[in-house]
Parts: sequence; C-alpha cells; structure tokens
Amino acid sequence: MILLAAFLAIQNPSIDMPGYLAVAKEAAVYREARRVSEEEFIRMSGEPGTILLDARSPGKFNELHIRGAINLSFPDIAIESLKATIPDRNTRILIYCNNNFLNAERAFPSKIARASLNLSTFIALYSYGYRNVYELAPLIDIKSSKIEFCSAGGLAGCSAGGPPAVLTQPKAN
Repeated sequence: MILLAAFLAIQNPSIDMPGYLAVAKEAAVYREARRVSEEEFIRMSGEPGTILLDARSPGKFNELHIRGAINLSFPDIAIESLKATIPDRNTRILIYCNNNFLNAERAFPSKIARASLNLSTFIALYSYGYRNVYELAPLIDIKSSKIEFCSAGGLAGCSAGGPPAVLTQPKAN
C-alpha cells in the first residue's frame, strides 16, 4: 500500500515503466528472427542503404569498432539524434555490442548477459519505430573473426566509412 501511494504521489509522464516493459516483451519476440550469423552480418553490411550502428561509448568506439560503423552512444539515442542520424525508419540497421567479441576486453568489456547492450539498443530502436534492425548473434573471438575492425589510431587496411571487409586475420588491440 505504501508503494502504491508513493507511485501515485510521484508521477513523471516522461517515464513509462509499464510501457517500456510491454514494448520490451514485444521487441523480444520480434528480435528472435532478426539475429544473424557473422557471415550474414558481413553480407548484409555490404548492401547499399545499410547502417552499422555501434551504441557503445565514443571512447570504446574509438578504441576499436567494425569498419564502416557509425557511433551513436546508447545514452544519446533520442528523438532528435535518431532523426539526424537515421531519418528513415525503414533503413536496415545492423547492431553489435561488447558481448559479441572475445579477446578485446579493453574495447569490448563484457557485461552480464541480461545487461547486454544489444538488448537495450534493440528495444530502444524498436520503441522509436525502427523495425529493420538485425543483431549480430554469435560470440566471436576477435582473433579469428572475418570482420574487419578499426580504431582511431588506425589499423592496416582500415579507412573511414564503407562496409566491413573480410580479412583472413584481423588485427586486435
């Protein structure tokens, strides 16, 4: 009864926990068919009109990211930043996070599974009406990955923009 009274006394129309939980449940069902393999992720990323979205902090993004990815840090995902960065809600968006990669702990520090950035990013994009979102599904050893990675300091063969390229042995930091 005390919690109910506290809930009723402290209202904020800009925060909707029941709405969030409902959309999270809906997004979870939708997400299951949108998780892709490393090979499919590489193939899709090379297709025109596809955006690779990295929602990690700018610092972690600058340390190491997939070549061609754009950075929109999760705390910065908001109405205006999405309009500016991805104005068309039908754009294909590929997402990845810390929990997709092994052996690059500084750039991709592991989170507990239920706090994975892929989950919150997928739910946020879904909440804003983006439905053409795909998630890199597997946990990949960065030392044997076919995905090309870049850093602010630059890695061999790495340039700004463009889809990731397949490498026989990517360089890790």
